[in-house]
Amino acid sequence: MARRGVADRAGAERFLKPSFDQLHDPYLLAGMEPAVERLLEARARGEKVAVVGDYDVDGVTATALLLATFAACGLTGESILPHRLAEGYGFQPVHAERARDLGCRLIVTADCGSSSGPAAERARELGIDVVVTDHHLPGCELPAGVLQINPRQAGCTYPYPHLAAAGLALKLALAFAGRCGRLDSGALLRVACLGTIADLVPLTGENRVIAALGLEALAGARSHGLKALIRFAGVRPPITAADVGYRLGPRLNAAGRLSTAEQALELLMSRDPARAERLAAGLDAWNRQRQSEEARVVEEATRLARERHPTPPILALWSEGWHRGVVGVAAGRLARDFHRPTLLLAVENGVATGSGRSISGIDLHGFLGRWKERLERFGGHSQAVGMTVDAAALPDLQREWEEAAAEWPAELLAKRREYELELAPEEIGRDLLAALARLEPHGQANPQPLLKVGPLKLEVPPRTFGNGHLSAKVRGDGTPLELLGWGWQSRPGALEGRFEVLGCLDRDRETGGPVLRLIDSRPLPA
Repeated sequence: MARRGVADRAGAERFLKPSFDQLHDPYLLAGMEPAVERLLEARARGEKVAVVGDYDVDGVTATALLLATFAACGLTGESILPHRLAEGYGFQPVHAERARDLGCRLIVTADCGSSSGPAAERARELGIDVVVTDHHLPGCELPAGVLQINPRQAGCTYPYPHLAAAGLALKLALAFAGRCGRLDSGALLRVACLGTIADLVPLTGENRVIAALGLEALAGARSHGLKALIRFAGVRPPITAADVGYRLGPRLNAAGRLSTAEQALELLMSRDPARAERLAAGLDAWNRQRQSEEARVVEEATRLARERHPTPPILALWSEGWHRGVVGVAAGRLARDFHRPTLLLAVENGVATGSGRSISGIDLHGFLGRWKERLERFGGHSQAVGMTVDAAALPDLQREWEEAAAEWPAELLAKRREYELELAPEEIGRDLLAALARLEPHGQANPQPLLKVGPLKLEVPPRTFGNGHLSAKVRGDGTPLELLGWGWQSRPGALEGRFEVLGCLDRDRETGGPVLRLIDSRPLPA
């Protein structure tokens, strides 16, 4: 806990026992008071409100959360989600015009808007008021009269600046529903935790509370959509952050990556069990297609990266054959594999659209901001960015980025594994598993503890299963231990003779006992 910023016993109590009263007052956010007053005014006048969201899990859950809250409080809401392929990211003038056509007099954004000056200006021209809720770094000055709820905006002194869009939507929902006397914090937290975990914001402070309480509430979800999603993902209680990150989140993301996010939003809002089942099945199919597209992009981008000798300090790669809906996830994979900030861009009709992912210690948004004027669109935060740029400019930009990144200290780019406990296999058991479980939920800034375990030797040859995975039973000084290596079938010599491993301790869903998920291994002298 000390390594995670917990300074004293009182902090430890809060860390180990997240509770609703640890959430800050929503009205500490700049813009919250006038935003709630404008919503109450819309309710009193019978005005319709458009919620303009985003196509990823954070944006979709924030949109669903606001729409459900508005409906419960007697306010009619309409959803507007950008189409990734046809429109691209963010609140745009066409969305203001769509809101007008829907008869809306107020727009509330969710996970976008901080860089949408032209869209906000168009809304004001049409006589539509705008409330921006966004957690991205502000990219422009918004027109006068636009209300903004963003902990990163100038002059905001909110105590915790790292909320995801779903967390900000939760704050607005709590403030508005509280004024209307219709507060159901459990239902709100179930949805907010999905976006918070999936968006990879730090799971510290308020985000940790939202994630922990939301995961606990998910097990008792009454929503037909959530229940169908959980069933199709093969998730069983207790639901963990890993379940959201690797099973639930990707399914909610898949349709928005390859087509439209409307299906994911409809699933979260569904009141019809049969319809929810069909939507969950559709998202499951989209997810399989997403996995196939992503694997192809990762393979091709990895080949391009390996052709660069030596590996540059920043990887900027592009291709006309890549699907722009999956380049962000693929960039994250390459950033981990090569330990380099990575930008992957899909080129279509001379325009490159893509995403970047960074590594610890490097602010990618701040670094690339120097070239903002040469990019058609640019936004994001320190660890993840999105951009659109003239494809013809990419070779020059790539060279300039690499030259500038050459100034980074070499130690930032050195791949290293830092473990937290060194254990003999006989020290691993259910008691340790239960103790470490108190540190959950795990995520950014609260990683799952990495253990060094050894010396070990195989009891029997490892068993392979699934798509290239490996399971093995090992023995130390008489205590058997199960190892699980996702994708480790391609590393057959990694578990030979005497060796030690780095891994994270997980709970086996069948036996309830410990299983060590492999991260790395190295041989030991015989």
